[in-house]
Amino acid sequence: MDSLGGAAVVVTGASSGIGLAVAERFVAVGARVMTGSRSQPPGGLGSWVRTDVADPAQADALLAAAVDAFGRVDVVVNNAGVSVEKTVADTTDDDFEHVMGVNVRGVFNVCRAAVRQMTAQPEGGAIINVGSISGHVSDHAMAVYNASKAAVHALTRSIAIDHGADGIRCNAVAPGWIATPMADTTFEQAADPKAARDAAVQRHPVGRLGRPEDVAGLVLWLASDEAAFVSGSVFTIDGALTAQTPIAP
Repeated sequence: MDSLGGAAVVVTGASSGIGLAVAERFVAVGARVMTGSRSQPPGGLGSWVRTDVADPAQADALLAAAVDAFGRVDVVVNNAGVSVEKTVADTTDDDFEHVMGVNVRGVFNVCRAAVRQMTAQPEGGAIINVGSISGHVSDHAMAVYNASKAAVHALTRSIAIDHGADGIRCNAVAPGWIATPMADTTFEQAADPKAARDAAVQRHPVGRLGRPEDVAGLVLWLASDEAAFVSGSVFTIDGALTAQTPIAP
């Protein structure tokens, strides 16, 4: 990943889980990293700007801060996201606004700010959005979350086709079950959390849940020059969970 040494990178939602792992990997390869989130990430990750991505002004301010600090923005990783575990019938208006505000409006806000900046700089840039397998196959009782991630995938393709000529590549990663605090919360809501986790692991042909570092590795490759001809794609990273039929052998 030599091309990422010195790169100017913005990562949202980097206070834990996938976003934290992504930011740490960029720092490890010598990139200059600015994170944007509502809570501050652990130390050693470069600059941080308190950011609610659902607010367009705060998204714009995050990109502006990166330009002020680095002179340009080479890579933007949209990782900030929330979930509400409810069926469509049980979802309140507030639930809908909360999930769509962060997962869709937030990604849109940051992408718009990124595209405007990258279009103005000769070298363009790369945007990687964190979607989900839930944008392809629906999790039970996650109606609005599923819809929000499908929207992220569609937005990714739109940016790729509209702004490829501006030197901008846009791709998405679609993680499956990754061992993050968000996944822990889901398991803890089960009657038997350990049994729920074990059952989830057993459904994965690779024999484990994903790790944040697994996703970070894919994100780094997509950001690098090694992926220079890759744009408009959504990459599933789920340990073959969704590659199989639901009928067990």
